[in-house]
Amino acid sequence: MKLLDNIVLTLIILGSINWGLIGIFEFDLISNIFGYMSVFSRIIYSIIGISGLYAISFFYNIK
Repeated sequence: MKLLDNIVLTLIILGSINWGLIGIFEFDLISNIFGYMSVFSRIIYSIIGISGLYAISFFYNIK
């Protein structure tokens, strides 16, 4: 489970960096690499979104 948590955290950080770039510089790194709303960029966005939903469980692990 720790490996999955690390992967999810990494994806959330990458998604956050991408949103920061969009907000500050109007530069979408994911679409620039994989193409605007191509199949690959949609998959990446979906995986990052699912990771964000999974990260909600991190609140239950705080002791």
